[in-house]
Amino acid sequence: MARTFEQMAHDSAAARQATRLDDIHGRFDPWLVGIIVAIATLGVIMVASSSIAIGEDMQVGRYYFLSRHFIFLALGLGLATAVMRTELKTIEKYDRFLLLGCAVLLLLVFVPGLGRSVNGAHRWINLGISNFQVVEAVKVIYIVWLASYLVRFRDDVNATWGAMLKPIGVAVVLVALLLLQPDFGSSMLLLGVTAGMLVLGGGHLKRMMLPVVALLPAVVGVAVMEPYRLRRITSFMNPWEDQLGAGYQLSNALMAVGRGEFSGVGLGASVQKLSYLPEAHTDFIFSVLAEELGFVGVCLVVGLFTALVGRALWIGLKCVEMRRHFAGYCAFGVALMIGMQSLVSIGVNLGLLPTKGLTLPLVSSGGSSVMMTCLALGLLLRVSYELDRAQRQVARLRGDAASPAPASPVPSTTQPPLPVQPGAPLRGTSRLRQRVEPSFGGRSQA
Repeated sequence: MARTFEQMAHDSAAARQATRLDDIHGRFDPWLVGIIVAIATLGVIMVASSSIAIGEDMQVGRYYFLSRHFIFLALGLGLATAVMRTELKTIEKYDRFLLLGCAVLLLLVFVPGLGRSVNGAHRWINLGISNFQVVEAVKVIYIVWLASYLVRFRDDVNATWGAMLKPIGVAVVLVALLLLQPDFGSSMLLLGVTAGMLVLGGGHLKRMMLPVVALLPAVVGVAVMEPYRLRRITSFMNPWEDQLGAGYQLSNALMAVGRGEFSGVGLGASVQKLSYLPEAHTDFIFSVLAEELGFVGVCLVVGLFTALVGRALWIGLKCVEMRRHFAGYCAFGVALMIGMQSLVSIGVNLGLLPTKGLTLPLVSSGGSSVMMTCLALGLLLRVSYELDRAQRQVARLRGDAASPAPASPVPSTTQPPLPVQPGAPLRGTSRLRQRVEPSFGGRSQA
């Protein structure tokens, strides 16, 4: 009877401890929040500066594009808030439907009446009030699916060919659908994110080299197959050779960057944005920024994106160390997506890479890109929240385990228990630890 009362008292204490753990809440990483707000603020300023002349030329009003940018930022903030309030284990429950969603979205652009063609490209669907570029949503959905796949087959990805080749095959199928639109830039971004997540997810690096080498001829073939892509590559090497033709965009972008010198010509004083530089408020907004803010502004933008990507990778690493692999892989995917896209966008504006239609995340004007970037960053902030919550729960468990065990109010006729050594866990701690480092969706993380 004494042992029964002792066990009941211990179970009651364990239940109280579990309740205390459930009452612990996390916080969103303040560094991430600060960096995101800084980039978004800079984006609003540059959209306002770069789009006024374009709005006047199109006779839609000086602040037409700025107003739209604010609206899409507000919508993106709503999406981000919804994700930030959702448990990651809830998101992971629907992992099997995410891949199907990617394929359906990429096929919707070819549906008559729903798909929208602009300059011969079928990349948008008509939502009535605005067009939506589906690949922006596909990027985020695909990252979540791949993170879930790496959790389910983490050991197999490193040990077997089949598990490693499956996500590469999925990426190739999605890339094929993208090339039908066509969208070569997003295709290469998707392949890059896949390769990066496989490496960070434990894939065998030497084994991965074979499919990469095998895909290179196909990538080169696709790049030179279309005449306009080939012209972009050749004009990138020497834009001044055909300054008024194929090299027009890059030559004007380089002139804008050169005019900026060290401190810039001043906010709002750009000349190239006055109908000389195409897409000055979207793809080439970084050139306008370099002209108006100079080398100082360029360093500021590069520093902010470097800090954002670095912080996201650090958060992902901490999650993996705590065996929260799904959260960690999601953080890795968002970091790779934003890092690669910003790198390509900045590289194109500086003449380091061939011209590609990729926006600078949160800075360029563009509804689909802005909203889906906000959604991805909301997912990243949710990862940081659950990481902080888990760290607080672990600290509480360790503190409770190190404290002396309370005396049992029920007298016992059996031999008294040995005193608890400092740092030794209480009985039942392993069961409670599973609440701190759980496997999402009920899958084993071992």
